[in-house]
Amino acid sequence: RAALWAAAGLPAARGEGFLVASDAPPAVSAESYIAEQSEALQAALAEVTACAAGGRATSREAVRRTVLPIWRTMPKNRHDRVEWKSLRYIAHRYFMQEFAVLVRGLEPLRRVNESRAGGAELLLQQVPSLAERLVNASGARHGFSLEDVVATIAALEHLVFESERSELEALWSFKGWNPHSVVSHSHLQNLMREYIVYWLNSGDEEGARMLMSEERYLNEHIPHWTLLNAMMKGSVTTAEFAKRRHPSVGDGRAIFDARHDFEDALDIVKGVARSFASFWEGQCQNIKESLAVMDTMGTGRVTLADFYGANKEGEWRFGESEEYLRELGALDESSPWRGTQVIISNYLQAASNCIISREKYLVCCVNECEGILGDIEAAVGGPVASPGAILEVVENMTTDEDEAIDLSGTLREQLRRVADSHGGKVPLHGRLFAQWLHFVFPRECVFPHRAGAASATTPLEFGDNYGISPDEVEQRVAESVIQEDLKHDLGSAPARAEALGWMTQWSEEEDLPGDYSTQLRAPWDRSRFRVLGGAAAAAACVVGLLWAAGGKAGEIGPHGPAAAPVPATKVYSV
Repeated sequence: RAALWAAAGLPAARGEGFLVASDAPPAVSAESYIAEQSEALQAALAEVTACAAGGRATSREAVRRTVLPIWRTMPKNRHDRVEWKSLRYIAHRYFMQEFAVLVRGLEPLRRVNESRAGGAELLLQQVPSLAERLVNASGARHGFSLEDVVATIAALEHLVFESERSELEALWSFKGWNPHSVVSHSHLQNLMREYIVYWLNSGDEEGARMLMSEERYLNEHIPHWTLLNAMMKGSVTTAEFAKRRHPSVGDGRAIFDARHDFEDALDIVKGVARSFASFWEGQCQNIKESLAVMDTMGTGRVTLADFYGANKEGEWRFGESEEYLRELGALDESSPWRGTQVIISNYLQAASNCIISREKYLVCCVNECEGILGDIEAAVGGPVASPGAILEVVENMTTDEDEAIDLSGTLREQLRRVADSHGGKVPLHGRLFAQWLHFVFPRECVFPHRAGAASATTPLEFGDNYGISPDEVEQRVAESVIQEDLKHDLGSAPARAEALGWMTQWSEEEDLPGDYSTQLRAPWDRSRFRVLGGAAAAAACVVGLLWAAGGKAGEIGPHGPAAAPVPATKVYSV
């Protein structure tokens, strides 16, 4: 694939990297140079998209429609471009919105800094030269245009689902078919039946063949196997119908004879990968409902003992070990009264509940918070908003039970504190606002841990200790009985106090997916502006002297104590 870049006319790297202003020829304006580099980048990405698919490229227009609402609310530089961190964020959101797919390398909890840019692993492995130019911090100084972002995501989408080609080729060959073979409707349905077993087993050929040896193994070891098998059969029929409605040149005889080639099979596999999360969402909602019943306080949390108690009753889920749940970021261990709790939304989005675990991507439960944040983005239309504007939008939302959102005084004050830390505005894509959304919608929006505090580790990657033993379940349930007795002995006052302090997991650390310096001002800058804008020149001089002398937040100013400084921001790990 390295030859693609030469074919696409992508200029060789000059000096330190890609899109560096100092590399531009003196006679060429900066804007012209940036535009030329973008055109070359997009041409190279287009080659990636169309290369191995016979021209069946991902539609950039479809990508643009999904990306545009997010793009409008991202911080941009003076060239109307976003930086690499923002591109990662947008790409992650795109895959979660469209397919509930978590692309390896774009995980929200992955730590990202100047030395670890967090590129998608598919790009890094298959097209490393392009990936380097995309993520190189010095080379991407001028950032990426909307079309750059769209082209990058379209190429990445192609690579994600094209990655199924090698395993399908192996299965196709195993059945004795050559690359040019054409097969019947029934043969293709059988192939799809076998493929879904391999797919669900993440390429474990030995395990898949064992399951395929007897029908009862499939029913015993693959949840809802009958529905899965019916879905795969239906996908073949659906593909045949689509081909009849929109035939390509040369397809006439194959359509008439109901014959299919390898590319037909690959298209079906890609379609299944794209839509599988929607098919499986009912199972995710069952998990959520089972946990919600135990969430008697409505905090989006259940005690670890109750979590394991559900497993004790014969539930095949809820068997992850405490150590593994901690690694996934699914635990809240901040409450001395409630003890260790499982966060419902984080558990649902955890890798242990991603039904498909591939080398390059995971198919997970639908992220319900995407719709909530999308509504806020559409209403605000920019990177930042006042607390009042956000509250106006959220107050018009309803819960799953069609009840109005209850925004307590604590939640309102917490949002204002977030705004105060940013000079009066709330960055829509920062960690603090994501944290606030979690406490407003605790069962839909995940609690955003600090970058590097958790990971999207699958059970196989975690190792033998990912599950809890039956004896440990019994012990946990017994411990919970003792804990409940202690609560009753202590009386109801502590419980009432704890209910009021249910946001014990809140932390003040911010993470932003880009440079908000043009959208936000530090609170001390705002206070100083108000003073200088008044008529009291003498007061302005005093304030200026205090500033020069190293005055700190908390000292008395013209409007009382100065606001706390903006928390130090770092790269948003997406």
